[in-house]
Parts: sequence; structure tokens; C-alpha cells
Amino acid sequence: METSFCELKQKEAINLCDGKRLGKVCDVVFTFPEGRVLGIVVPGGRGFRFGKADLFIDLKNISKIGVDVILVDIKAAPKTDKRKGNKWENCPPPEPPRPPQPRDRRDYGEYE
Repeated sequence: METSFCELKQKEAINLCDGKRLGKVCDVVFTFPEGRVLGIVVPGGRGFRFGKADLFIDLKNISKIGVDVILVDIKAAPKTDKRKGNKWENCPPPEPPRPPQPRDRRDYGEYE
């Protein structure tokens, strides 16, 4: 099943453990060179969202993507510290940068 981001952000995420509505998808996290999807992001609070951090849901925690909802299995929603304000604290750490590949250089001695 293929789903575009426009269709995905209209769906609401619901936790299977406690039945809570987590909110509509606001972002998708993926790796750049590989194009591998890591998970989705839902807003952390309702209303004006003051002091609430966004919630990252790993792809392995998504049980089912339905027509109008996304069912996720999160045992306990992580509590965020309002003083931190880091909205990506639940995301996996970034991969270390790869060393640059050596280029095939010509020896200019052959031109002399």
C-alpha cells in the first residue's frame, strides 16, 4: 500500500494500549541518502501547545495504517520536561557522517 504525505497527515494516530488520541500526523522522519522512513511525528499537546514537545513514533511501533486512522502501540507515552523544549528528544540519534570517497586522480607526471 502506498500513501502520500498529504494522505498521511490527515490521519489521526491512536494508541492501542490506552485508546488515547495522540493527534494528526504533522511530520515524517526519514534518512536522506537512503530514503528509509524512521517514523512519524505527532503534536505533543492540544490547543495552543505551549510547553509541549512533539512525539516521535518509531516505525516499529506502528501496528496498522487504516483508511482514516493510524494505530500505534506505545506502552507509555514519554513525559517531556517543559523546561527542555527539545522537540526531537525521542528521535533516534543521527548516523555518523561517512568519510569522503577518494577520487581517482591522475598523475601529472605522465604529461611531461
